Amino acid sequence: MTAPILIWLRRDLRLADHPALAAAAAEGPVVLAFCLDEQGGRPFGGASRWWLHQSLAQLGGVTLALGRSEQEIPRLALACGARAVYWNQSADPVLRTVEDRVQAALTVPCRIFPGDTLFAPGSVRSKSGGQFQVFTAFWRAALALPPPARPLPAPAALHVAPCPGLELNALGLMPKLEWWRSMASAWRPGEAGATTLLGAFLDGPVQAYHRQRDRPDHDATSRLSPHLAFGEISPRQIWHAAQAVPPDDGVRTFLKELGWREFSRHLLANHPTLPQVPLRREFAAFPWRDDPAALRQWQMGRTGYPIVDAGMRQLWATGWMHNRVRMVVASFLIKDLLIPWQAGEEWFWDTLVDADSASNAASWQWVAGSGADAAPFFRIFNPVTQGEKFDPDGSYVRNWVPELAHLSTAVIHQPWKLGRVPGYPPPMIDHAAARTRALAAFKGLRGAPEQPRFL
Repeated sequence: MTAPILIWLRRDLRLADHPALAAAAAEGPVVLAFCLDEQGGRPFGGASRWWLHQSLAQLGGVTLALGRSEQEIPRLALACGARAVYWNQSADPVLRTVEDRVQAALTVPCRIFPGDTLFAPGSVRSKSGGQFQVFTAFWRAALALPPPARPLPAPAALHVAPCPGLELNALGLMPKLEWWRSMASAWRPGEAGATTLLGAFLDGPVQAYHRQRDRPDHDATSRLSPHLAFGEISPRQIWHAAQAVPPDDGVRTFLKELGWREFSRHLLANHPTLPQVPLRREFAAFPWRDDPAALRQWQMGRTGYPIVDAGMRQLWATGWMHNRVRMVVASFLIKDLLIPWQAGEEWFWDTLVDADSASNAASWQWVAGSGADAAPFFRIFNPVTQGEKFDPDGSYVRNWVPELAHLSTAVIHQPWKLGRVPGYPPPMIDHAAARTRALAAFKGLRGAPEQPRFL
């Protein structure tokens, strides 16, 4: 019998458009292997661990291991008599170092295939050969390149060879407390769930995406982000499926959002410290406040600002938050409370089912004004006007903040106009005063440039 090829799975938990698997399956039997490596890169947050458990269960037939990848992957290759190890390359430079250690430890050949980007990191460059600092220019240059390769079909005949491994429960991914029950009712992890979501979105909602995507009170987005984060669907599959839809403003806007994901990955590939270190170096001296009590109020959706609290409670209940609201809650933490963006990034990392090092960090730095193509620091979202504009009837707030469900549209985004609302806190800070304080702190930074400078 032909010796198998071991496929090292990570955030590519799918069968279709899986370059490493497609190549190996064409050569004979395969072993699908996943190693939970708590030291090889950033450990999964709580919500992501729940999703990962479900995704591995849906994929099935995966040999599981727990420990250092550079020890476990070679061990599994030896245990199953693999003649080679194949994997898809990550764009995350931290995970690339893990790949290097695995490659050095293997005693059999390996092959590495393109990863989860539309365009290879480093391929989208300015005319001078530099990295783009502005998304619009990056995306224009990317679209001028040859289009992303067409997605590969799932192997028609997949022979999975046996290999001893751990039971899924042995990975300890499921939370001990059952707070995940509400997430389970909101999501269908796995490749089939991703494919169904994409088809349903492109079958209609995408046509109004450019008009409705900023409305958290409408079900107008694809909700594909966690499936993308775990590689249950590839960006190439989404790209080509969207290209098959008659082109209109909705499709173009949707593809542009996929471009933002791409931009974030290229940023991370060039700046491994993106989740911790501001790209604009002067922000390292920003006078942030250390206020654990205020941070906790924000985390629990008890700020007294309805749109902020609705978003934070949606996050806690479902592991996801509408993108417009993500910007609002991030601005409130950073600019109203002057709490470092890293604290918000860490909370999102732990509570988001779509937690992703590149997109999460790049988005937080964008709101903070410290990143690439960042919103100016003096762009401070007003949580009242944001609520009134994007949740005009208050239905989003009523859904997630039941204490306010009885209020009229006229006051639901400013409940303090009625005095004290039973069960709901007053605003933890006056927004106008907080805005003045934030602007004064920003003006104290010396030599703040108009464009980002990279470390």
